[in-house]
Amino acid sequence: MGARESIRTAVANVVPPAGLTRALAVQAMVYAVGSGLFHAGSAVFFTRALGLSAAQVGLGLSISAGVSLLGTVPLGGLTDRYGPQRVWVVGLVLDAALFASYPFVGGFAGFLAVVVALAAVEASTGVARQVYSINALQPAERVTAMAYQRSSLNVGFGLGAVISGLVLAVDTIEAYRAMVWFISAVFLVTALFVRRLPRLPQVARAEKPMSRLAVLRDRPFMVVSLLSGLLTAHQPLYLTVMPLWILTHTDAPKTLIAALVLLNTVLIVLLQVRVSRGADTASGAARASRRGGLLIALSCLILPISGVTRGALTVVVLVAGAIVLILAELIDSAGTWGLVATLPPVAQRGAYVGAFELGKQVQYLIAPAGLTALAVSTGGWGWLPTAAIFVLVAAAIVPAVTWTERTPRLGSQAPEPTMTSIP
Repeated sequence: MGARESIRTAVANVVPPAGLTRALAVQAMVYAVGSGLFHAGSAVFFTRALGLSAAQVGLGLSISAGVSLLGTVPLGGLTDRYGPQRVWVVGLVLDAALFASYPFVGGFAGFLAVVVALAAVEASTGVARQVYSINALQPAERVTAMAYQRSSLNVGFGLGAVISGLVLAVDTIEAYRAMVWFISAVFLVTALFVRRLPRLPQVARAEKPMSRLAVLRDRPFMVVSLLSGLLTAHQPLYLTVMPLWILTHTDAPKTLIAALVLLNTVLIVLLQVRVSRGADTASGAARASRRGGLLIALSCLILPISGVTRGALTVVVLVAGAIVLILAELIDSAGTWGLVATLPPVAQRGAYVGAFELGKQVQYLIAPAGLTALAVSTGGWGWLPTAAIFVLVAAAIVPAVTWTERTPRLGSQAPEPTMTSIP
């Protein structure tokens, strides 16, 4: 009986319960098949199918990242004006159209136009997706539902990566064109899926709507946004800094990098829901973010040990450091969802969720290069100040959230929309 209960519990932490939580998780997995396929094959597609140089690809993606940074707040406000479901569906249809146009792109100018448009669309749909999940579910269910979605996303990413491997093995222009058209079809299917989700009650809006950039004046909230965004640096640490460290400062086999990426995916699928419990309140989310930050710091103390070990011991140290960093990612992600679900006011959730994403965008700009310079380029001693940075951020986030809770949010206050039960 004990074994049977353990299996049942393990399954419950992976398979979402029937109803809206499961529907949201399924759409996330479908969407991630297309997204994962493109992320895995995009570099080759840009250079082989579009004939672009690596420098052109890098420049285009950097410009699109800047558009995403500048557009997150104003485009996030579209959700408050038109409703999250409508913005989400329209964004997916635009994604499908833009991907379908990729094979007809001619030169750098056309490529730049598409990637910039995709960045702008993602800035709005990313906010709409989160706001729909928050508005459609009861407060106690929101973080768990987002955890199920992230678990399903990783399943979809894995399936997309497998399909990408087949495309890369064929390695023809026709195969790459078929790839982006398949992705376009996946996004259209996702749009149909989202359109069939339950309609949300209309949230009351103020007679004088708040300016889309006014949220930037909410200093306590923006401090939390920055701190939470800095903690998401576990992503470049795992996907960029750690692989470079393994390649340049350890005697571990290169194949370990791929194995650690697979380990990350597996543990997210198996553990994300389990470790997300308790982050459904602002204080619980703040404590989760603090634990995540401290675990990031601990991983920064474990990983450099691999620079002085040899053989199997090096692999053991790297796996241990990677597991600690994965746990940090899981716990911090739950904290992030809890903060997004509890701190923004109902009537301005789109603007506030968009502003919250600014912290993550800032991290994207500074963390990959900054952490690589600290941890890798210094030869190893830079891991210590890196750990200290995360300790300081972790120590600051709980009082910052307390400050935010005590400070009234900007704009009008509206009650939570009442949702009927979803069968």
